[in-house]
Amino acid sequence: MVESNGAELTEHEAELYDRQIRLWGLDSQKRVRLARILIAGINGLGAEIAKNVILAGVKSVTLLDDRKVTEEDFCSQFLAPQSSVGTNRAEASLTRAQNLNPMVELKAETAPIESKSDDYFKDFDVVCLIGASTAQHLRVNNVCREANVKFFATDVWGMHGFCFTDLQKHEFAEDVAKYVVVSKPHEKPKSETVYSTVKCTLEFPPYQSLVDFDCKSTSYARQLKRNGPALPVQRVLQKFRDEEQRDPAYGKREEDLNKLFQLRDSLVPELIPDKSFDHVFAQISPVTAIVGGVVAHEIIKVVSQKERPHRNVFLFNPDTCCGFVDLVGADK
Repeated sequence: MVESNGAELTEHEAELYDRQIRLWGLDSQKRVRLARILIAGINGLGAEIAKNVILAGVKSVTLLDDRKVTEEDFCSQFLAPQSSVGTNRAEASLTRAQNLNPMVELKAETAPIESKSDDYFKDFDVVCLIGASTAQHLRVNNVCREANVKFFATDVWGMHGFCFTDLQKHEFAEDVAKYVVVSKPHEKPKSETVYSTVKCTLEFPPYQSLVDFDCKSTSYARQLKRNGPALPVQRVLQKFRDEEQRDPAYGKREEDLNKLFQLRDSLVPELIPDKSFDHVFAQISPVTAIVGGVVAHEIIKVVSQKERPHRNVFLFNPDTCCGFVDLVGADK
Protein backbone atom coordinates (compact mmCIF):
# COMPACT_ATOMS: atom_id res chain seq x y z
CA MET A 1 0.00 0.00 0.00
CA VAL A 2 1.08 3.58 -0.63
CA GLU A 3 2.90 5.07 2.36
CA SER A 4 3.24 8.80 2.97
CA ASN A 5 6.37 8.52 5.10
CA GLY A 6 9.06 10.82 3.77
CA ALA A 7 6.84 12.36 1.11
CA GLU A 8 6.67 16.13 1.13
CA LEU A 9 4.65 18.40 -1.14
CA THR A 10 6.38 21.35 -2.74
CA GLU A 11 4.94 24.83 -2.27
CA HIS A 12 3.56 24.70 -5.81
CA GLU A 13 1.94 21.29 -5.18
CA ALA A 14 0.40 22.51 -1.93
CA GLU A 15 -1.09 25.46 -3.80
CA LEU A 16 -2.28 23.34 -6.73
CA TYR A 17 -3.90 20.68 -4.56
CA ASP A 18 -5.14 23.05 -1.84
CA ARG A 19 -8.78 22.16 -2.35
CA GLN A 20 -8.09 18.43 -2.11
CA ILE A 21 -5.93 18.88 0.98
CA ARG A 22 -8.83 20.69 2.63
CA LEU A 23 -11.14 17.86 1.60
CA TRP A 24 -9.21 14.78 2.73
CA GLY A 25 -6.15 16.07 4.59
CA LEU A 26 -2.44 16.54 3.96
CA ASP A 27 -1.40 12.96 4.78
CA SER A 28 -3.95 11.56 2.33
CA GLN A 29 -2.75 13.90 -0.42
CA LYS A 30 0.83 12.79 0.22
CA ARG A 31 -0.25 9.18 -0.33
CA VAL A 32 -2.06 10.16 -3.51
CA ARG A 33 1.08 11.97 -4.72
CA LEU A 34 3.08 8.72 -4.44
CA ALA A 35 0.57 6.45 -6.19
CA ARG A 36 1.54 4.66 -9.41
CA ILE A 37 -1.49 3.78 -11.53
CA LEU A 38 -1.80 1.45 -14.52
CA ILE A 39 -4.85 1.92 -16.75
CA ALA A 40 -5.10 -0.82 -19.38
CA GLY A 41 -7.65 -0.03 -22.10
CA ILE A 42 -7.87 3.61 -23.17
CA ASN A 43 -11.36 3.70 -24.62
CA GLY A 44 -13.95 6.27 -23.47
CA LEU A 45 -14.10 4.76 -19.98
CA GLY A 46 -10.32 4.57 -19.72
CA ALA A 47 -10.05 8.22 -20.76
CA GLU A 48 -12.50 9.28 -18.02
CA ILE A 49 -10.62 7.34 -15.34
CA ALA A 50 -7.26 8.67 -16.53
CA LYS A 51 -8.52 12.26 -16.55
CA ASN A 52 -9.78 12.07 -12.98
CA VAL A 53 -6.76 10.39 -11.41
CA ILE A 54 -4.37 12.70 -13.27
CA LEU A 55 -6.21 15.77 -11.99
CA ALA A 56 -6.08 14.31 -8.46
CA GLY A 57 -2.28 14.50 -8.59
CA VAL A 58 -0.99 10.94 -8.44
CA LYS A 59 2.71 10.23 -9.00
CA SER A 60 2.39 8.44 -12.33
CA VAL A 61 -0.16 7.03 -14.76
CA THR A 62 0.70 4.43 -17.39
CA LEU A 63 -1.72 4.14 -20.32
CA LEU A 64 -1.60 0.62 -21.79
CA ASP A 65 -3.41 -0.20 -25.03
CA ASP A 66 -2.45 -2.09 -28.18
CA ARG A 67 -5.55 -1.06 -30.14
CA LYS A 68 -5.93 1.62 -32.81
CA VAL A 69 -8.13 4.71 -32.64
CA THR A 70 -11.38 4.25 -34.59
CA GLU A 71 -14.25 6.59 -35.49
CA GLU A 72 -16.41 4.81 -32.91
CA ASP A 73 -14.01 5.89 -30.15
CA PHE A 74 -15.14 9.49 -30.55
CA CYS A 75 -18.51 8.64 -29.01
CA SER A 76 -16.76 9.02 -25.66
CA GLN A 77 -12.95 9.07 -26.00
CA PHE A 78 -11.93 12.73 -25.64
CA LEU A 79 -8.17 12.34 -25.09
CA ALA A 80 -7.38 11.18 -28.63
CA PRO A 81 -7.78 13.88 -31.33
CA GLN A 82 -9.86 13.08 -34.40
CA SER A 83 -6.76 13.31 -36.55
CA SER A 84 -5.36 10.25 -34.74
CA VAL A 85 -7.61 7.62 -36.39
CA GLY A 86 -5.51 4.55 -37.15
CA THR A 87 -2.81 5.32 -34.58
CA ASN A 88 -2.33 3.67 -31.19
CA ARG A 89 -4.93 4.75 -28.61
CA ALA A 90 -2.50 5.08 -25.71
CA GLU A 91 0.00 7.15 -27.66
CA ALA A 92 -2.73 9.30 -29.23
CA SER A 93 -4.09 10.10 -25.75
CA LEU A 94 -0.78 11.07 -24.19
CA THR A 95 -0.54 14.77 -25.12
CA ARG A 96 -4.01 15.81 -23.96
CA ALA A 97 -3.65 13.70 -20.83
CA GLN A 98 -0.35 15.38 -19.97
CA ASN A 99 -1.87 18.83 -20.47
CA LEU A 100 -4.36 18.07 -17.69
CA ASN A 101 -1.58 18.04 -15.10
CA PRO A 102 2.07 18.46 -16.16
CA MET A 103 3.20 17.41 -12.66
CA VAL A 104 2.06 13.80 -13.17
CA GLU A 105 4.43 11.38 -14.90
CA LEU A 106 2.70 9.86 -17.93
CA LYS A 107 3.74 6.96 -20.11
CA ALA A 108 2.13 5.14 -23.04
CA GLU A 109 2.56 1.39 -23.55
CA THR A 110 1.51 -0.16 -26.87
CA ALA A 111 2.11 -3.87 -26.21
CA PRO A 112 -0.80 -6.31 -25.64
CA ILE A 113 -1.57 -6.90 -21.98
CA GLU A 114 -0.96 -10.64 -22.37
CA SER A 115 2.63 -9.92 -23.45
CA LYS A 116 3.45 -8.31 -20.11
CA SER A 117 5.26 -10.40 -17.50
CA ASP A 118 3.89 -10.90 -14.01
CA ASP A 119 6.62 -8.63 -12.62
CA TYR A 120 5.39 -5.78 -14.80
CA PHE A 121 2.15 -5.42 -12.82
CA LYS A 122 3.97 -5.53 -9.48
CA ASP A 123 5.53 -2.12 -10.15
CA PHE A 124 2.18 -0.38 -9.64
CA ASP A 125 0.04 0.45 -6.63
CA VAL A 126 -3.23 0.15 -8.57
CA VAL A 127 -4.00 -1.83 -11.73
CA CYS A 128 -7.22 -1.03 -13.59
CA LEU A 129 -8.28 -3.26 -16.51
CA ILE A 130 -10.84 -2.08 -19.08
CA GLY A 131 -12.20 -4.21 -21.90
CA ALA A 132 -10.24 -7.28 -20.81
CA SER A 133 -11.14 -10.95 -21.21
CA THR A 134 -11.98 -13.21 -18.28
CA ALA A 135 -8.62 -14.97 -18.68
CA GLN A 136 -6.80 -11.63 -18.48
CA HIS A 137 -8.82 -10.60 -15.44
CA LEU A 138 -7.99 -13.82 -13.62
CA ARG A 139 -4.30 -13.80 -14.47
CA VAL A 140 -3.68 -10.15 -13.55
CA ASN A 141 -5.82 -10.38 -10.42
CA ASN A 142 -3.81 -13.36 -9.17
CA VAL A 143 -0.57 -11.45 -9.76
CA CYS A 144 -1.95 -8.41 -7.94
CA ARG A 145 -3.00 -10.49 -4.96
CA GLU A 146 0.50 -11.94 -4.67
CA ALA A 147 2.06 -8.47 -4.69
CA ASN A 148 -0.65 -6.65 -2.68
CA VAL A 149 -1.48 -4.44 -5.66
CA LYS A 150 -5.02 -3.06 -5.69
CA PHE A 151 -7.07 -4.42 -8.60
CA PHE A 152 -9.98 -2.95 -10.57
CA ALA A 153 -11.83 -4.49 -13.53
CA THR A 154 -14.35 -2.16 -15.15
CA ASP A 155 -16.39 -1.86 -18.34
CA VAL A 156 -19.14 0.04 -20.10
CA TRP A 157 -21.31 -1.63 -22.72
CA GLY A 158 -23.65 0.97 -24.19
CA MET A 159 -25.79 2.06 -21.22
CA HIS A 160 -24.56 -0.70 -18.88
CA GLY A 161 -21.69 -0.05 -16.45
CA PHE A 162 -19.68 -2.40 -14.24
CA CYS A 163 -16.73 -2.33 -11.85
CA PHE A 164 -15.20 -5.12 -9.75
CA THR A 165 -12.76 -4.25 -6.97
CA ASP A 166 -10.26 -6.50 -5.19
CA LEU A 167 -8.30 -4.64 -2.51
CA GLN A 168 -7.30 -7.85 -0.69
CA LYS A 169 -6.93 -6.65 2.93
CA HIS A 170 -7.45 -2.91 2.94
CA GLU A 171 -6.95 -0.49 5.83
CA PHE A 172 -8.49 2.97 5.80
CA ALA A 173 -9.56 5.83 8.04
CA GLU A 174 -13.22 6.73 8.35
CA ASP A 175 -14.94 9.63 10.06
CA VAL A 176 -17.73 8.39 12.31
CA ALA A 177 -20.45 10.70 13.59
CA LYS A 178 -21.56 10.57 17.21
CA TYR A 179 -24.36 12.57 18.78
CA VAL A 180 -23.70 13.98 22.23
CA VAL A 181 -25.92 16.03 24.52
CA VAL A 182 -24.34 19.31 25.58
CA SER A 183 -25.62 21.09 28.67
CA LYS A 184 -24.79 24.69 29.52
CA PRO A 185 -25.86 26.72 32.55
CA HIS A 186 -29.23 28.40 32.10
CA GLU A 187 -29.75 26.77 28.69
CA LYS A 188 -31.73 23.79 27.49
CA PRO A 189 -29.62 20.71 26.70
CA LYS A 190 -29.02 20.28 22.98
CA SER A 191 -27.45 17.58 20.87
CA GLU A 192 -24.35 18.19 18.80
CA THR A 193 -22.63 16.07 16.19
CA VAL A 194 -19.05 15.10 16.98
CA TYR A 195 -16.85 13.36 14.42
CA SER A 196 -14.07 10.97 15.35
CA THR A 197 -11.66 9.19 13.00
CA VAL A 198 -11.49 5.41 13.33
CA LYS A 199 -9.23 2.88 11.63
CA CYS A 200 -11.07 0.16 9.72
CA THR A 201 -10.11 -2.98 7.80
CA LEU A 202 -11.99 -4.77 5.03
CA GLU A 203 -11.16 -7.99 3.19
CA PHE A 204 -12.08 -8.55 -0.45
CA PRO A 205 -12.61 -11.78 -2.42
CA PRO A 206 -10.67 -12.44 -5.67
CA TYR A 207 -12.04 -12.12 -9.20
CA GLN A 208 -12.46 -15.89 -9.32
CA SER A 209 -15.28 -15.51 -6.79
CA LEU A 210 -17.18 -13.34 -9.28
CA VAL A 211 -16.66 -15.90 -12.05
CA ASP A 212 -17.91 -18.70 -9.78
CA PHE A 213 -20.90 -16.74 -8.44
CA ASP A 214 -24.29 -18.24 -9.34
CA CYS A 215 -26.71 -15.50 -10.40
CA LYS A 216 -29.52 -18.08 -10.30
CA SER A 217 -29.01 -18.93 -6.62
CA THR A 218 -31.87 -18.38 -4.20
CA SER A 219 -29.56 -16.32 -2.00
CA TYR A 220 -29.25 -13.75 -4.80
CA ALA A 221 -32.97 -13.57 -5.54
CA ARG A 222 -33.57 -10.61 -3.23
CA GLN A 223 -30.78 -8.51 -4.77
CA LEU A 224 -32.01 -9.46 -8.24
CA LYS A 225 -35.51 -8.26 -7.43
CA ARG A 226 -34.23 -5.04 -5.88
CA ASN A 227 -31.53 -4.09 -8.39
CA GLY A 228 -32.67 -5.72 -11.62
CA PRO A 229 -30.67 -7.99 -13.94
CA ALA A 230 -27.55 -5.78 -14.19
CA LEU A 231 -25.18 -8.48 -12.92
CA PRO A 232 -26.56 -11.29 -15.14
CA VAL A 233 -26.34 -8.89 -18.12
CA GLN A 234 -22.67 -8.28 -17.29
CA ARG A 235 -22.11 -12.04 -17.15
CA VAL A 236 -23.56 -12.48 -20.65
CA LEU A 237 -21.65 -9.52 -22.13
CA GLN A 238 -18.37 -10.77 -20.67
CA LYS A 239 -19.02 -14.24 -22.12
CA PHE A 240 -19.75 -12.67 -25.51
CA ARG A 241 -16.37 -10.89 -25.38
CA ASP A 242 -14.56 -14.08 -24.41
CA GLU A 243 -16.07 -16.06 -27.28
CA GLU A 244 -16.09 -13.40 -30.02
CA GLN A 245 -12.93 -11.54 -28.90
CA ARG A 246 -14.83 -8.27 -29.26
CA ASP A 247 -17.86 -6.47 -27.82
CA PRO A 248 -21.29 -6.27 -29.49
CA ALA A 249 -21.12 -3.99 -32.55
CA TYR A 250 -23.93 -1.81 -33.86
CA GLY A 251 -22.98 -2.75 -37.42
CA LYS A 252 -23.77 -6.37 -36.54
CA ARG A 253 -26.75 -5.61 -34.33
CA GLU A 254 -29.11 -8.42 -35.36
CA GLU A 255 -26.37 -11.04 -35.47
CA ASP A 256 -24.98 -9.99 -32.10
CA LEU A 257 -28.40 -9.80 -30.45
CA ASN A 258 -29.10 -13.39 -31.51
CA LYS A 259 -25.76 -14.45 -30.03
CA LEU A 260 -26.52 -12.58 -26.78
CA PHE A 261 -29.92 -14.27 -26.51
CA GLN A 262 -28.27 -17.67 -26.97
CA LEU A 263 -25.71 -16.94 -24.26
CA ARG A 264 -28.41 -15.66 -21.92
CA ASP A 265 -30.50 -18.80 -22.40
CA SER A 266 -27.50 -21.02 -21.63
CA LEU A 267 -26.05 -19.00 -18.73
CA VAL A 268 -28.91 -17.27 -16.92
CA PRO A 269 -32.23 -18.41 -18.42
CA GLU A 270 -35.34 -16.39 -17.52
CA LEU A 271 -33.37 -13.72 -15.62
CA ILE A 272 -32.92 -11.16 -18.41
CA PRO A 273 -35.67 -9.76 -20.66
CA ASP A 274 -34.83 -9.22 -24.33
CA LYS A 275 -35.05 -5.42 -23.98
CA SER A 276 -32.06 -5.39 -21.61
CA PHE A 277 -29.81 -5.94 -24.63
CA ASP A 278 -31.24 -3.07 -26.68
CA HIS A 279 -28.59 -0.63 -25.45
CA VAL A 280 -25.32 -2.57 -25.18
CA PHE A 281 -23.62 -1.18 -28.29
CA ALA A 282 -20.61 1.21 -28.29
CA GLN A 283 -19.78 3.33 -25.23
CA ILE A 284 -22.29 6.07 -24.39
CA SER A 285 -20.53 9.23 -23.22
CA PRO A 286 -22.78 10.04 -20.20
CA VAL A 287 -22.38 6.48 -18.90
CA THR A 288 -18.60 6.48 -19.29
CA ALA A 289 -18.57 9.79 -17.39
CA ILE A 290 -20.61 8.33 -14.53
CA VAL A 291 -18.79 5.01 -14.27
CA GLY A 292 -15.39 6.59 -14.89
CA GLY A 293 -16.04 9.13 -12.16
CA VAL A 294 -17.06 6.41 -9.71
CA VAL A 295 -14.05 4.21 -10.51
CA ALA A 296 -11.56 7.09 -10.32
CA HIS A 297 -13.06 8.19 -7.00
CA GLU A 298 -12.64 4.66 -5.68
CA ILE A 299 -9.00 4.60 -6.82
CA ILE A 300 -8.33 7.88 -5.02
CA LYS A 301 -10.06 6.61 -1.87
CA VAL A 302 -7.92 3.48 -1.98
CA VAL A 303 -4.54 5.17 -2.43
CA SER A 304 -5.36 7.93 0.08
CA GLN A 305 -6.65 5.32 2.56
CA LYS A 306 -9.49 7.71 3.31
CA GLU A 307 -13.17 6.70 3.38
CA ARG A 308 -14.84 3.32 3.03
CA PRO A 309 -14.37 1.79 -0.45
CA HIS A 310 -17.01 -0.02 -2.48
CA ARG A 311 -17.10 -3.70 -1.62
CA ASN A 312 -16.93 -5.14 -4.19
CA VAL A 313 -19.12 -4.72 -7.32
CA PHE A 314 -20.56 -1.48 -8.71
CA LEU A 315 -23.22 -1.75 -11.42
CA PHE A 316 -24.99 0.96 -13.39
CA ASN A 317 -28.55 -0.03 -14.31
CA PRO A 318 -29.84 1.79 -17.42
CA ASP A 319 -33.46 0.91 -16.61
CA THR A 320 -33.34 3.09 -13.49
CA CYS A 321 -30.36 5.30 -14.45
CA CYS A 322 -28.94 4.48 -11.02
CA GLY A 323 -25.79 2.82 -9.78
CA PHE A 324 -25.62 0.43 -6.85
CA VAL A 325 -22.98 -1.49 -4.92
CA ASP A 326 -23.30 -5.16 -4.02
CA LEU A 327 -21.04 -7.68 -2.33
CA VAL A 328 -20.64 -10.63 -4.69
CA GLY A 329 -18.74 -13.82 -3.98
CA ALA A 330 -18.12 -13.33 -0.25
CA ASP A 331 -19.94 -13.40 3.05
CA LYS A 332 -21.73 -10.19 3.95
